[in-house]
Parts: sequence; structure tokens; C-alpha cells
Amino acid sequence: MKILILNGPNLNRLGTRKPEIYGSKSMAQILLEIQQMWPDVHFVYQQSNHEGDLIDWIQDAAKPLQDGSSNLQVQGIVLNAGGYSHTSVALRDAVEECEVPVVEVHISDITKREPFRQTSLLTDVCAHSIIGKGTDGYLKAVEWLLNN
Repeated sequence: MKILILNGPNLNRLGTRKPEIYGSKSMAQILLEIQQMWPDVHFVYQQSNHEGDLIDWIQDAAKPLQDGSSNLQVQGIVLNAGGYSHTSVALRDAVEECEVPVVEVHISDITKREPFRQTSLLTDVCAHSIIGKGTDGYLKAVEWLLNN
């Protein structure tokens, strides 16, 4: 099994940006935990501050392999779209069209944040959402993908 983990804008700063909200673990530490928990799963990680990159990666993830088989590039996506969760209709459209399950992750509880952060445009088009579980949300997202 292959799972794509995608992070959006500012998540390259995990561990240093507002640790009181987003925690003190770096993404490298989180990825190491994930790989140690599921050593037989192939994880691909990508992060971008650019909306189009995220859309391209989501679209590419559901394409058949180059050998022409019906197998897809990945079997699931863990997506923390950061601020784009609240603003990007284009990203929403890409997730809605995606042929593999996408699990939305929010480190903080967006329902208790500023009003502009309380609505995610992605929630209703994702297979599952994990909100407010800190960086453990990434592990919970992988676990959900492996069990569903």
C-alpha cells in the first residue's frame, strides 16, 4: 500500500510556528513515527505553500500507473491543506474528483478558532476528517485509511 501525505502552506514550519497551537513536533518527527508504526506501508510526503502544487499532486495520485495497469499511484491521501482548507474552491474540486479516499487533518480544533477558520471547504468532500487531535491527527488519518 502507498499513502500520500500532503501538507499545505506554512506547514513546513511545524515545530517552530506557534507551538502553543500546532505543537512542537517537526514534520520529520511525525513522519518517522508514522513509518515506525507502519513499516510495510510506503509513504510519500510532499509540502507546498502553493495551491496549484497541491491540486497537481492530488490529481496525479489517482492516475493509473505508467505500466497501464488499473492500479493507482496511491491508495489514500492524508491532507492538511492549512489555510487553503478555508479558502480554496479549486482544491475542494480536486479532492471531490479524486478517486482515492482523502482524509482531512487539522492539528488545531478549527471549530474553536477565529471565525474565518471555523469552516472547511474540504470536509464534505473528504472520506473522513480528523480535527483538533494535534499532530497525532496524522497517525489517526493513516490508521483510518488502513482500516477502511
